[in-house]
This record gives sequence, structure tokens and C-alpha cells, in this order.
Amino acid sequence: MVEHSAAEKSGAPRPPWAGGSGSDDITQLILDDHEHFRRAFARLDDLQAEESLPAADLSEVWDPLADLLDVHAIAEEEIFYPQLLRKGADARDETLDAIGDHNDIRDAVHDAARRPVGSQDWWAAVGRARVANDEHMAEEEREGLADFRQHATLGLRESLGRRFRQFMAEHHDARDLDTSDKDPQRYVDSRVAPDQGPRSTTTSRADNSLGIGSLKGR
Repeated sequence: MVEHSAAEKSGAPRPPWAGGSGSDDITQLILDDHEHFRRAFARLDDLQAEESLPAADLSEVWDPLADLLDVHAIAEEEIFYPQLLRKGADARDETLDAIGDHNDIRDAVHDAARRPVGSQDWWAAVGRARVANDEHMAEEEREGLADFRQHATLGLRESLGRRFRQFMAEHHDARDLDTSDKDPQRYVDSRVAPDQGPRSTTTSRADNSLGIGSLKGR
């Protein structure tokens, strides 16, 4: 009899960078990742309902999801948001919110990494990552992605999508990326200045929270 992993039992789809949508439009590729996130958190719901589940089964689902959350955020910061700032109608506020959201997601993901898998504190950190990510996805889909579709040509969207797809394929995990928090205002200011281009974040991995989080409500 063939043994199936927890991910296989729960119907885990392949990550978008390993196949996914045939579109090169970066807005569609981002939506593909969003759908993957929703399905992965739903799988964790199924696993949480099981009694006496081995930590290894939880890690089999969570570890790739945690990595994808980190890599997806950095890919957006490297490729999508610098162009949104150039093309979008309300790009400055949309980007400030997005970088703050990324910080909230990162902080929760990294907190989960410090907790025993399956413990109450671990589930609490995973829950915070889910809430922050759900809020970010909804806002990004309603604002940033819609803004970009309305003001960027399809050719640009497809060119960026090919870069996004390549970035995701090259970074299956976040070990070689800087996953520390970013100051939202500094990020925006550095990318709208005419004499300063986007800075690379592909450096050694860090787990440094600035305690910034979201700028919403400030």
C-alpha cells in the first residue's frame, strides 16, 4: 500500500511557480499565489481538526507555506511595487499599506518558527499570519492590482510576470533572502526618487523585526 503525506492527503496543489497559471501577467500570477495561500491555510484547518497529529505532518504543510509567504512578499517588493509606484493612480498609499502588511505577515511567520510545531503558541502565530495575509490579499486585490491593471499596459504586466515567475522559481525557500522588516516610508521614498533605483533584497536571511508593522490607522 502506498503511503501518502499529510500534504497529499489534504489535496495540496503544486506551488504556482512550479506550474500554476499559464499566464505571464504579473497580476494573475499574484492572484495564483493568493489562491494557493487560501488553500494551504484551509488544509491546516483540516489538520488542526485531527487529534494527536504528528508535528511532522503539520510541518509538511506549514513549512512550504511559510517559505512561500516570505518569498512572495519579497518578489512583490522587488518586481511589482516599484512599477506600481511608477504607474498607479494611488500607488503611494497602496504601497505603504502593502509593505506594512508584509511586515505583519513576516513577524507572525518568524514567530511561528520559534515555537514548537503544533503547540498553542505555534497555532496562535500561524493564526496571526493568516489574519494579516487575508487582510493584505483582500486590500491588494481591491486596490493595488486593480490600479495596476487600469494604468499599466499588458506588455509591461507580462514582462514583469516573467520576472516574477523566474524569481519564484529561483527561490523555493527564503534562506538566501533578507526577510527582515522594511520601513514602509523609506521603501516608498527610495523607489520614487529619480536618481535611485530599486535595491536588491537578495542577501543573507535575517529575522529582524523593526516593530513597524502596518501604518494603517496612524
